[in-house]
Amino acid sequence: MKPTLKILITIFILSLINHFTYAQDSIVDANQTESFKLLIPELEVLINAALANNGMLGYRKDEIEVKKANLKSKRRNWTRNLGIQADTRYGNFNNLSNNISGNDLVTLASATTQTNYGVGLYLKLPVFDIFNRKSEIKQAKTEISQAKNMVKFQEDEIKEIVIRYYEDLILKESLLEIQATNLSDAKVNMEMAKKEFTNGQIEIYEYIRISDITAGVATEFEKAKSNLLLAKKLLENYTGIQIN
Repeated sequence: MKPTLKILITIFILSLINHFTYAQDSIVDANQTESFKLLIPELEVLINAALANNGMLGYRKDEIEVKKANLKSKRRNWTRNLGIQADTRYGNFNNLSNNISGNDLVTLASATTQTNYGVGLYLKLPVFDIFNRKSEIKQAKTEISQAKNMVKFQEDEIKEIVIRYYEDLILKESLLEIQATNLSDAKVNMEMAKKEFTNGQIEIYEYIRISDITAGVATEFEKAKSNLLLAKKLLENYTGIQIN
């Protein structure tokens, strides 16, 4: 191979190495200046916030109030059979009266124009209502119990989800710290490999192998960072609390 060609190939390889190393240094330097330590609230605070902000739980609680109102209505149903009735009549009325005088019976007829009023209290006792009342009240009470159990189930489910999100966020934060340390160590190794390659102490394939390892570590770091941000957003969205 001609000396000129060898020189050109060497310059090309060195330029690629320098470009890759610069890219790696930029990634590491940027990560070193950025803090990923989160101010995560206490688990109890997150749970209480999730319970307060959960729309489905609020719906379940409203159902209890609806069932209670239905029970009151069932208990008052008997009053529909009790009432007051009034009427008024105006017109000509024929009146007959019998008058007994001695052995004689005298019938007197008269016609008058008058207004008659009538007011009365009535109570109906439908047999079906009497026997069905107890069953209706029992059913209404059971519906309230079901609604309360559903609220309890919903609360337990929310607590479990918050705990899972919380623990996942803690884990993702720890994994990112580990990946940040690995990336920092990979940078040191890359710097040493660069110097050794420049001094002719290692071959080009060894330098490329270390570069590939560093690139892999940087990729894992970015994945860990993305996973942390995702876990953070999920917990924030579920609890309604902003995490800094």
